[in-house]
Amino acid sequence: MTAVATRVVSASRRQRSSRRLLVELARYTVLTAVALLWLIPFLWIIITSLKPLEQVFARPPKWIPEPILWRNYIDALTNPGFNFPRLLWNSVFYSGLSTIGIAASCALVAYGFARMRFWGRDFWFLVMLATMMLPGVVTMIPTYVLFRVIGWVGGYAPLIVPSFFGYAFYIFLLRQFFLNLPWELTESAKVDGAGDLRIFLSIMLPLVRPALMVTVVFNFLGCWNDFMGPLIYLSDSSKFPLSLGLYAFQTKYQRAWNLMMAASLVVTIPMMILFFAAQRQFIEGITITGLKG
Repeated sequence: MTAVATRVVSASRRQRSSRRLLVELARYTVLTAVALLWLIPFLWIIITSLKPLEQVFARPPKWIPEPILWRNYIDALTNPGFNFPRLLWNSVFYSGLSTIGIAASCALVAYGFARMRFWGRDFWFLVMLATMMLPGVVTMIPTYVLFRVIGWVGGYAPLIVPSFFGYAFYIFLLRQFFLNLPWELTESAKVDGAGDLRIFLSIMLPLVRPALMVTVVFNFLGCWNDFMGPLIYLSDSSKFPLSLGLYAFQTKYQRAWNLMMAASLVVTIPMMILFFAAQRQFIEGITITGLKG
């Protein structure tokens, strides 16, 4: 009886192991297929950027360029219609200042909502969350009129200054992190004579670095790809960021898709570098955010 029971248990374990293996195989097959579908447009951009112009519209399409023209990248970046160094500096300036403003303001406001007690705290937090329900298109015209009255239209101020007043989603995200930190840290620091600002800068802020990194990467990526904001507020082409400069290049050279794809690929490279450089903390922040809710 013991030998029979052992064989039954062993067979049952093998069946469970086989089912688990099949489930894992199916899961990875689906994930691989989705990854390939996502990569096809990116591969098409790379291939098109290396083609001669006459092969871009060839039928049937050619997946391997003949010859491979690396010079397309030089032609795109040195094209007078696409002043890459100036556009790159404008994008770094706009995205960098905006991200600094968002990180500083959102961390301060989130710390106040999470760790400080004042009258109406929860009410004002709900009011702030309610602003997330307003679509951007609803506030676009009133915001433009306000900035035009102030005299900011035509410069970077409408794009950068609002960042220093926080953003509801990032405040909510950081507040959840601050709430999960032990109160004993704050109390022991106050016993040692530390004020709120010292506690925030020296103790709390380093502990929410994963969430802060998520905020920085998301906001920098959003500003880097922002098209509507610069389109509305900027009229001087010397102030255009890469997103708007790429659009101006496309409207001027409508058929030069090989140069257009080369320029587009170059525009994405800084974001890829940023993501891989901050990948560990970014993934950690995303994971902890999902766990802490």
